[in-house]
Amino acid sequence: NLIRNESIVALKHVATGKYLSSIDNLCYTTGSKRQLVFAGSPKPDTNAFWKIKFNKELAVYNKTSINLQHIKFGEVLGLCYNYCSTYIYYKSPITEHTEVCCGGNEISWKFKHSKLEHHQEYLKSNDIINLSIHRHDNSQNLFLRSHNVQFTIGNDTFQEVVCHNERLGGNDE
Repeated sequence: NLIRNESIVALKHVATGKYLSSIDNLCYTTGSKRQLVFAGSPKPDTNAFWKIKFNKELAVYNKTSINLQHIKFGEVLGLCYNYCSTYIYYKSPITEHTEVCCGGNEISWKFKHSKLEHHQEYLKSNDIINLSIHRHDNSQNLFLRSHNVQFTIGNDTFQEVVCHNERLGGNDE
């Protein structure tokens, strides 16, 4: 099944089996204070569905930029920064990697096949990918990652989702 522009997708983290999620008006208490993104339930629920958007009918590996818009509340997955003569990106609550949120300034993601470096086919359901985003402050590409690091807001615990520039591994698929 090919992924078409404006398809509804759920992104499953391979290592933990949890889905990329966000809840309307549930915000970080540190950093950007924007709507948080986390690895949620091992079963997709309404907090885990995203509309994938790009400028063609089909998305090609290593060539197509995508946006991921949450279907429940319309915010787009991204990074947030404060600009005061320099770009200052917000840090994640625990590991202090780059914070990932809904409604950020940087929202254009690239995807690549996790195992095949020069894969040039179309994006399909159940493909295992790495998502990356470009930071303006240091021209680095950062990769989306989740891991078993958890943080708490109120009485609820969340599995951290961040962006990083380290070596890619199983936590990045």
